Amino acid sequence: MEKLNRQQILSLPNGVSIIRIVAIPLILILLFSPERVFQWITAFLFISISLTDMLDGYLARRRRMVTTLGKFLDPLADKLLVVTTLIALMELRGIPLWMVLIIVGREIAVTGLRGIAASHEIILSATVLGKYKTTFEVVALFFLILNGEILSLQIHSIGIGLLWVALILSVLSGIDYFKKFLKSIIV
Repeated sequence: MEKLNRQQILSLPNGVSIIRIVAIPLILILLFSPERVFQWITAFLFISISLTDMLDGYLARRRRMVTTLGKFLDPLADKLLVVTTLIALMELRGIPLWMVLIIVGREIAVTGLRGIAASHEIILSATVLGKYKTTFEVVALFFLILNGEILSLQIHSIGIGLLWVALILSVLSGIDYFKKFLKSIIV
């Protein structure tokens, strides 16, 4: 088992992932503010923090700083950000419980599956379908945080529509992960 050293823990890519985790309470606090200006601030903070996911991956590869901690921390930060925001918006924006349960259930199942696979030295890398799922989740949550109406567009409806796409991609990518896992243990 690889020991973590100070340089790995304090690497810039890992620091970016930690910033995503630390920003979650601030996003949640702002999310519950009823004033419209805070909805805008929260939406843009959320999307900015979400975009750091690409930054930490880029930095890790570019600087050859890919670490075991980073491989764990990066997806954890993404899941925490999306799941906590999704759960908070359930009450605030009327997202159906069943949608939240399916999306969160998929996250837990895939994370558990990846952990089991890793214990057998099988790497289940992120898939293109999973990346699309995450993109649709983030954009849907951005619109759901904004809420209201802009240029005669019902922002909430756009957010729910995008969340439907994320839900479908969530199920499909979850099935894809399980198929890859089964193929890797059978061969």
